[in-house]
Amino acid sequence: MARSGSTFTLSGLARLGFTELRAAASALDELSALVDLDRDELVRGADAADPDAAAAGMLHVARRDPTVLAAILRDETARSLAWRVFGASVGLGDFFHRHPEQLAVLLEAGPLVPNAVTLTERMLAAVGAHDGFAASGDEFAWCSLRVAYRRCIAEIAAIDLSTPEPASRIAAVSASLADAAGAALEAALAIARTRVAEVVSREEVALTQLSIIGMGKAGARELNYVSDVDVIFVGASADEDRLDEGRAIDIATKLARETMRALSSAEIEPPLWEVDANLRPEGKQGALVRSLASHLAYYDRWAKSWEFQALLKARPLAGDSELGEAYIEAVQPKIWSSAARENFVDSVQRMRERVTEHIDPEDAGYQIKLGAGGLRDIEFTVQLLQLVHGLTDPSIRTQGTLESLDALVAGGYIGREDAAIFAADYRMLRLLEHRLQLRELSRTHLMPRTGDGLRVLARATGLAEDGPGVWAMWESVRREVREIHTRLFYRPLLSAVAELPEDQRTLATERAHDRLAAIGFRDPAGALGHIGALTTGISRKVTIQRHLMPVMVSWFAEGSDPDYALVAFRRISERLGDSSWFLRVLRDSSGAAERLTRLLSSSRYIGELMEWIPESVAWLDSNERLRPRGESKLYEEARAIQTRHSSVASALKAVRALRRRELLRTAMGAVLGTITIEEVATALTAITDATIQAGLRAVRREVVPAEDDALEFAVIGMGRFGGAELGFGSDADVLYVYDAHGVDPERAQILATKLVSGLREHLTDHRAPLDLDADLRPEGRQGPLVRSLAAYAAYYQRWSVSWEAQALLRARGVAGSTALIERFTVMADAVRYPEDVDQQGLRDIKRIKARIEGERLPRGADPRRHLKLGPGTLSDVEWLVQLLQLQHAHALAELRTTSTLDALSTCVENGLISADDAELLREAWLLSSRLRSAITLLTGKTSDMLPSDRSELDAIGRLLGYPDRSASAVEEDYFGATRRARRVFEHLFYG
Repeated sequence: MARSGSTFTLSGLARLGFTELRAAASALDELSALVDLDRDELVRGADAADPDAAAAGMLHVARRDPTVLAAILRDETARSLAWRVFGASVGLGDFFHRHPEQLAVLLEAGPLVPNAVTLTERMLAAVGAHDGFAASGDEFAWCSLRVAYRRCIAEIAAIDLSTPEPASRIAAVSASLADAAGAALEAALAIARTRVAEVVSREEVALTQLSIIGMGKAGARELNYVSDVDVIFVGASADEDRLDEGRAIDIATKLARETMRALSSAEIEPPLWEVDANLRPEGKQGALVRSLASHLAYYDRWAKSWEFQALLKARPLAGDSELGEAYIEAVQPKIWSSAARENFVDSVQRMRERVTEHIDPEDAGYQIKLGAGGLRDIEFTVQLLQLVHGLTDPSIRTQGTLESLDALVAGGYIGREDAAIFAADYRMLRLLEHRLQLRELSRTHLMPRTGDGLRVLARATGLAEDGPGVWAMWESVRREVREIHTRLFYRPLLSAVAELPEDQRTLATERAHDRLAAIGFRDPAGALGHIGALTTGISRKVTIQRHLMPVMVSWFAEGSDPDYALVAFRRISERLGDSSWFLRVLRDSSGAAERLTRLLSSSRYIGELMEWIPESVAWLDSNERLRPRGESKLYEEARAIQTRHSSVASALKAVRALRRRELLRTAMGAVLGTITIEEVATALTAITDATIQAGLRAVRREVVPAEDDALEFAVIGMGRFGGAELGFGSDADVLYVYDAHGVDPERAQILATKLVSGLREHLTDHRAPLDLDADLRPEGRQGPLVRSLAAYAAYYQRWSVSWEAQALLRARGVAGSTALIERFTVMADAVRYPEDVDQQGLRDIKRIKARIEGERLPRGADPRRHLKLGPGTLSDVEWLVQLLQLQHAHALAELRTTSTLDALSTCVENGLISADDAELLREAWLLSSRLRSAITLLTGKTSDMLPSDRSELDAIGRLLGYPDRSASAVEEDYFGATRRARRVFEHLFYG
């Protein structure tokens, strides 16, 4: 339905984006008449963010002077620009209302934004500048400058708004806006010289050098449409024989103040923006203008870390270019050495946090610039990476955020994917900020809070179809930016690199050999060879390793074996080839690199396994992935392996790989402190259980034919394996039992023997040995390897001696027939938990214990250093607990456990041992267990002897959490704990 007297249909206007349809139709009718243009032609190409505002703005201008606007609207290209400009910026519409003649800029706008030279020429021409002096110093000159500046901004905006993908031109638009600000400052300085020359001789003004240094976004050429322009003023005399420096600084100060007034003071034509000089030395309290020497003296003595971060963006913006370049050249070394200051990284991180903390809570969710996930997150991240690494890498000493991201990617300091996301999000955030500021030509960084505001923003940016869409995009970008910022900005490597002295940040110097020797490498020449292999070349991997290596070498040196650590790291790196995730994890994760160096430099056991399982590096980024996976998950994976493989060999090859992987995971967690010694024992036992179970299933499938399937077979865990108290390198003590269950007895024995042979063959692993030790079987090594359940029962009933009943205290079913395991357990219970205690048997146990202490120790070994058989060590605690179990477990069901520590606790609860004595026994048992595992982790070999070598003891101490150089402390703690435990043992065991 057409409005009466109007040819504009309301539905047609709605399709163009108008919302106040009747008011718009009326305004367009009037505008059409004022510019004498056909109504249909007037709205042709009316593509505007806010068509209602565009129509109202143009009508406002036409009512004052329709002449230029009519010419604009008759030109198809200019008409399209007019709709876009008036629809995006009420502020520019007001400018054109004040100065209708300036609309001609829409006829002159080309495809490219104006460059710095063109903009400066226009501004200086507007004030009639000649030889640095404006034609006039009055307020009219100020207004001329401001009008010329806004005309340039209108041209930039017209080009910006007509770009199909405006986010892609953010860098060019921002640079042009910064160049316009620089040109305005240049013209304002020309006016200032003319004004100051009214009170000071023109000659003195001409001899006064004033350089205006752009800071922040102006310095980096990434300015907004409306923003404070941060500057620093540097003054000097061009000829000190004719004008001394003190006088020159006084005049320069007058020039600076007048320059600021020309742009910021109230006048007929509104101010442009505030010239903010608060980044100068001492801030608002400091002198407005200083000499170069005064600046440098301040930076050398008093400047804080944030001031060097601010200088990162500094460039000469206006005024004396020679003086400006001298200033930039002089401060460069100070900027790039600032990261070496104490706690530099922490101070930058804290400064970013303070910015966030001071945001008004009501604005926090709308802040594009300062809020979490906003522009500052990107800028601070990029600047911190530059400052930390820029001391030794001039290639990243760039200013703009986007060009700096490109440089950081090229240098390998940030991943390509993260950088691409950061760059895309930065452009989007800047586009949002630009369009919001254009709206009223006002300084704002807040997302709209109304549906109408969001709708206009969506149309202005082209980033979404509607208001909810642009808000959803903004929320998504915020989350994305915050995640990457948090990961990179708090990267531990940053602090580590910053703390390295400058001469230690590279490893290619002549002094590298001496430095490696000094920090603990035993073979510095060999180490340099490995470093060279890791850092020579032009690939991205080599580039990243070149950055990582100085810090990693210093971390390697903090461990007990830096030479081995470096070799292991090289092997892992070479095995992973060009896997992008590997170096990304080391560079970007929260501590993976430091954790890796700690593991490799403290544990050959881990290093050797990691060489075969290099993908384990990825676990270092998550504590959860360093925790044992649990018995049920291991069981499920082992079962799945069996279903995927048809042959025993291939299935058990996969099972062995599973075992090695989980041993490595447990070892890494133990060294890094994510699991306790009790959790280590549980995990190692579960891994061994799952391995034997999977092995038995696979071997049985091949060995036992279908017609003999009734044969029952089981593996019984004994010793520390049965007690679920395994350590790294522990043997798995076992018994093998079968029940013919209808199968011919002779054939059953043959099949059972084959099952044992198959298990021992296929579970043999030279990389992570698994010794299935059956020496605790009846008759020991002289007895058959596998017996029937009936044979076990007959033997224990007729022939067994006291130590065999004692050994059965740790018997636990591990794998095979559950029914058979239950029957074996019932049989074992009758032997190990006797109703009538055999006193002679107890005396035999005590005699055997005494004999073992004298006979089984290695020849020449110090008994006190033997962790298993030495006084007060594992065997003392275990034999004492087992003696009490033999005496009391029949009456006390709680004592019927295979766990030493659980049984010890039960003894306390039932008054068999005092709590104090039990604690001494527990302390010695745990410490001996931890030391045994630590020795295996350190050396990759199993040993029961506490080493006497001080460096080995120190390394073992580090694994147990002692500080450096704690060899004596380790010995003292061990000897003290075992001495106290031995006194308790002798009192309770021998009476």
